This record gives sequence, C-alpha cells and structure tokens, in this order.
Amino acid sequence: MAGSADHGSGRIGSRPEQIAAPPSVAPGHHPLGLDGQRDGAFLVPGGLDPAKPAPLIVALHGAGGIATHILDLVATQAERHGVIVLAPESRGPTWDVIRGGYGPDVAFIDRALTKVFGLHPVDPARIAVSGFSDGASYALSLGVINGDLFDHILAFSPGFLVPTTTADTPRIFISHGVHDEVLPIDPCSRRIVPALRRAGYDVDYHEFDGGHVVPPDMVERGVARFLG
Repeated sequence: MAGSADHGSGRIGSRPEQIAAPPSVAPGHHPLGLDGQRDGAFLVPGGLDPAKPAPLIVALHGAGGIATHILDLVATQAERHGVIVLAPESRGPTWDVIRGGYGPDVAFIDRALTKVFGLHPVDPARIAVSGFSDGASYALSLGVINGDLFDHILAFSPGFLVPTTTADTPRIFISHGVHDEVLPIDPCSRRIVPALRRAGYDVDYHEFDGGHVVPPDMVERGVARFLG
C-alpha cells in the first residue's frame, strides 16, 4: 500500500509493497541514474537471496557531501549483514529543510526509494533512515515524520530535528563525539535525546571520545540495533 505523500511536509509516499520487483540486481555499487548532476548511489551486498526481502538503510550525507561519503561509512556493515544501502544526494549543498523548507529533497528521496524498491525485494518491517551531521539532522526529521515507513533511525552527530508531524514511534540510535566542534554536543544531542525520550521514543544514545566523526564501532552498534 502506498503511503500518503506530501513533500512540502516531509512525507514520503513510496512503499515496497507497491512495487513488483524483478528477481535480482547485481551486487556492488550502482548510480541511481535519476539526475545528471546531483544523483546518488546504492549498494547491493553480495550473497542476497533474490527471493527474500532484504533490509534497507537510506543513508544521508553531511553538508557539502556526496553519496560515496556516506556509503563508505556504512559499506562494511552493509556487506557483513546483508543490507541494501540507498544514498541519495541533496538537490543543493545540503538538505532542503536546512535551506528553508521541505520539498525537492523529499521528492527526490521518494523517487529514489521507488527505484530501489523495484530492483530488489525489500522487507517493509526493516527500513531505516540514517545520516551524518546535517544528514543526521535530516534523518531524524524525516524519520519521525515518516515513522510508518522507517522503523529505525540512525543519527550520527545530529544538530537538530524539524518534524512537521509524527507517525508511529521508530526506534532511534544516536551517537555524538564529546569534542565535536562543528555541532557541539551540549546544544545538539544532549538536548535532542532527552526531548525525544520525553516524547516517548526508544533512544539508544552513545557519546564517544572524539570530534565530528563516525567511529566504525558506532556504525556497527547502530546497524546491529536496527537488525536486532
């Protein structure tokens, strides 16, 4: 069943159930092929059963980033655990809501999901949205708006969240470096996490001794929780 799309409010309409997927897609990195300039990519790990729905992570890059930046962060865990990763690129230098409001990036993510849902069966109960820095803020925001699509949110060093509405209560993983000078932890995650918990979300929060980075063990913890 399709979701209710309203890109101006951050709502994504694409759902895996509405797509009749062909039996397989080749393992490896693939370009999305939806835009000639700001496009994106997706990773299909080796060894997937083409008849079995796979988990999917939508991974969102930081400000000024491109798809490969975020794919490189999660590729090891995706290959190890058999997770498809979709990494769309923002229409501008960062995500639309940070530049003034939801709209074009939500629409592009919706298109990208529709394409990936048509390439390999995806388990509707195991879809996560993740991101780093501005991408983490955007993942948190889209995740709570689209909790009926994303059952998990993995946010690495987020700065804020901007929900227009909420749907269901996805489980949330957040990590943040205590020495982060780009998005300092005190006004960011140390405020975000208590607010989410007060709102009833199940938040697994980890601080680490580092800066504005994503340590591999934080990625592993987040992915393991998503798949657990």
